[in-house]
Amino acid sequence: MFFTFMRGVVRVVLFIVNGPFEIQNKEALPTNENYILVAPHRTWWDPLYMAVAARPKKFAFMAKEELFKNAFLRFILKNANAFSVNRAKPGPSAIKTPIKILKETDLSLIMFPSGTRHSTALKGGMAMIAKMAKVRVVPVVYQGPVTLKDLFKRKKVVIRFGEPIDVSDIKKLNAEGLQLVEERVQGAFDNLDKAIDPTFKYQIK
Repeated sequence: MFFTFMRGVVRVVLFIVNGPFEIQNKEALPTNENYILVAPHRTWWDPLYMAVAARPKKFAFMAKEELFKNAFLRFILKNANAFSVNRAKPGPSAIKTPIKILKETDLSLIMFPSGTRHSTALKGGMAMIAKMAKVRVVPVVYQGPVTLKDLFKRKKVVIRFGEPIDVSDIKKLNAEGLQLVEERVQGAFDNLDKAIDPTFKYQIK
C-alpha cells in the first residue's frame, strides 16, 4: 500500500517538474511473473521514472546502507521495499535477500548492474540473482536530462523497455558465463538507446 501511495506521489511530482514523459514498448513487460528490471544508471531519478513507467508492478530495490542511518529516510526506504547493502563489503545477504524477495513475494526487483551512475561495467550479482531466483531480466533505458537544471527545463524524458532476457541457459557464472550475460544485457541497452534516438550518447555531467 505504501509503495503504491509513494509511487503516486512521485508520479505527480515528476509531472509537475518535467511534464508528461514517454513510455515505449511497455508490452514487453512480463505480466504474470517476477523479474529483474535492469538499466544503465544515468541519474539519481531514473529509477523513479522506471518504477512509475512499469506500474502496476511493484518493486524492491537495493540502497546503500548509509541511507538507512537517518531515521526518517530509513522509514521511507523500508516501507518502499528497499533493503540495505554494504557496497564496500556486500556479504551473502546482498544475494540472498533479493532472491528471497523474488521467490516469496509479488515484488520484482530494480537493479543497476553497473553499480554506479558513471560505470558501464556490468556486475555478476544480477546474473547470479536471476539464475538462483529463476527469473528473467528485463532491460530498460532512460533517455532525458541528467541534471536538475535540465529536468526543470522540461527536456523530454523517454523510458523504453526491452524484451526479457533468459540467462538460465548459462550453466556456469565463471568469466566466460559472465561475459555472455554482459554481452546480452549491454547489447540490449545499446539497441534500446538506438530505438529511441540513434544519435543518443550519454554524457556525464
